[in-house]
Amino acid sequence: MQVILLKFGPNKSDASQHMDGHKAWIKEGLDDGVFHIVGSLDIGGGFILANEKDKSALEDRLSKDPFVEHDIVSVETYQIDINQTSEIFNQLKS
Repeated sequence: MQVILLKFGPNKSDASQHMDGHKAWIKEGLDDGVFHIVGSLDIGGGFILANEKDKSALEDRLSKDPFVEHDIVSVETYQIDINQTSEIFNQLKS
């Protein structure tokens, strides 16, 4: 499982121009079952909880985000090992 942080980059002001493509990219990740939770950060930018076993496939997917392509956000990816969850998240441990 991965936590992905999308932090605003130098072209933050161009976000509105690429928002439709970014939303379509998110929907594709959710529809494909790779993204599980997508949201905003209180400091600006966003986060994704993903589950992609193939690191290069995840990197390829992230590189295709229009926000990444146009330097609106930079990406930080952290591999996490889930040890305990509340009942609602038990399916994510498998």
